[in-house]
Amino acid sequence: MDTQRKKGVLDICVLSVLQKGPSYGYVIIDEVSKCVEISESTLYPLLKRLESLGCVTGYTQEHNGRTRKYYRITSAGTERIRMFLSEWEQMQRIYHFVEGNSSF
Repeated sequence: MDTQRKKGVLDICVLSVLQKGPSYGYVIIDEVSKCVEISESTLYPLLKRLESLGCVTGYTQEHNGRTRKYYRITSAGTERIRMFLSEWEQMQRIYHFVEGNSSF
């Protein structure tokens, strides 16, 4: 998948995982990897960016004697998913346009 296109959908995939409830890096990677490849080196800067945009909040919690950082989606993150889904019709039109003009 094209890097720029992948970057755009990774945000939405991470937010989608967080809609199920608060989570941490390992679980987010495991869930997102079911549909698109993602690594730790990609996830953590993405979470930091989503946090700076107000789409997620982070908090730490102790688990088995170790501190773990959890993330939860905010209303801004939920709105971002809603907007992504509302753009699906337009994306389908673009796909069909490109498909119709391709000679494959």
